[in-house]
Amino acid sequence: MDLGPWGDLTILAAVLEIVFATCVFVYIGRLEKRTSHPLGEKVGAHKAVLAKLRKREPMSQEEVDYATELVADARSPLAYAIPAALFTMGLFYVVGCLFMLHIDGGHPSFRTFIGGIPMLNSMNMAAQLRRVAGLKRRLRDVSVLEPEPAYPLSPAQKAWKRRLFNNIRFSRARRCCGNRRISVVPQQ
Repeated sequence: MDLGPWGDLTILAAVLEIVFATCVFVYIGRLEKRTSHPLGEKVGAHKAVLAKLRKREPMSQEEVDYATELVADARSPLAYAIPAALFTMGLFYVVGCLFMLHIDGGHPSFRTFIGGIPMLNSMNMAAQLRRVAGLKRRLRDVSVLEPEPAYPLSPAQKAWKRRLFNNIRFSRARRCCGNRRISVVPQQ
């Protein structure tokens, strides 16, 4: 039985949809099995962390870990199965309508091309995944902030810490330069 080009494309789109849908279920299953990052439970954390990464702002270690997880998720080949499944769903609708018009005769209407909407959405989704995956280079160069102390330091403790830091700098300079006279300017 000859289905013509539209019938063959409809069958191809259906087979691809089954393959991509299977990949989506495998990917989602993997995501559900792992423990979620604590920062992922906060509303807006995803957007805030990626914005900091794009602007190359310093981040805490927890934010760096969460950004690493987000970038790794976006770099997974199975992540692209989601927009691919959405695209083939729209493609199946469009070529299926064109196949039926080919069999029954008629002209395509606006209803025929409604499947283009999920196809456009899937391209936007793939572009977003690609942008997040491209942040891997910036992730290597991110500066990590030291965690804040759980208790505030008193002025005496701050002065002690500053003297200790200057002594360490002075002893390093002395080892480097021998017994020559060295003046180390204390930092304020």
